[in-house]
Amino acid sequence: MGGISNRMKEIKRRRHRRQKVATFQAKLPKATASEKLLIAEKLRKLTPGCEDLIIRLGLEDRSA
Repeated sequence: MGGISNRMKEIKRRRHRRQKVATFQAKLPKATASEKLLIAEKLRKLTPGCEDLIIRLGLEDRSA
């Protein structure tokens, strides 16, 4: 018949994003400045609401 519904696909994507963000949050306390930039870049590629998330995690670029 058909595959997984669009709603279930989006739920799966959302859960995966949440899981990835949790792993990035766990790495943040030990991360160096360059590692934090890499994490921010990965978050930008991962999720549409990335800028709010980056600010909330304290990864915003302070030089700008």
